[in-house]
Amino acid sequence: MTVEIALRAARVRYGPLEALHGLDLALPAGTVTVLLGRNGSGRTTALRALAGTVPLDAGRVLWRGADVTALPAHARARRGLCFVPDLRAVYATLTVAENLDLMATGHPDAARDTALAAYPELAPLLRHRAGTLSGGERRMLALTRALLSPARIVLVDEPSLGLSAAVASRTYGLLAALTRPPRSAAVVLAEQRVPRGLPPGSLAYELSRGSLADARELVPHPSG
Repeated sequence: MTVEIALRAARVRYGPLEALHGLDLALPAGTVTVLLGRNGSGRTTALRALAGTVPLDAGRVLWRGADVTALPAHARARRGLCFVPDLRAVYATLTVAENLDLMATGHPDAARDTALAAYPELAPLLRHRAGTLSGGERRMLALTRALLSPARIVLVDEPSLGLSAAVASRTYGLLAALTRPPRSAAVVLAEQRVPRGLPPGSLAYELSRGSLADARELVPHPSG
């Protein structure tokens, strides 16, 4: 598998606390990778380090072998990285329709159709300000960013946060679809437990206190 993006000996500090302790992660293209761990394990910080929203105190971020450690978050986004954080992922003062228009990379009407096909629950809320939505509705709106972006790297922190079991299952299917050609994105999810329904070849890295505790293939490829 081709490694799309990687952390090498990455260290991140928040004041006196070190959140990542020399973490090594290799995240393949065309694959769903799940970063598992409890709160404080470092999984969210690992996503932020990949996205460039927190600086490394030591180590490197490599994108297809090129060192992008010094590249700021907006430059990584322009290069083809989409990050959906767990909080403050939508523009609260804008309507749902305005949020979707901002996320559109092509024709706004086509982008809106794509978003509403994925999450029809948003259709009656288009004129509502995002800040008035429920937690689950805001999450669906935020997740459309990953679906509308042509990014080669998609990072999502707690994708199922606030979602019903049925919508969470649909979400994992939508995100897994991004790994298939022609897009073949590297999709990286931060979760507390393993999601159901991931495609064959999906990977899991379990983090504990900012270090890698375990790595495994979640769903083996069919033999033969």
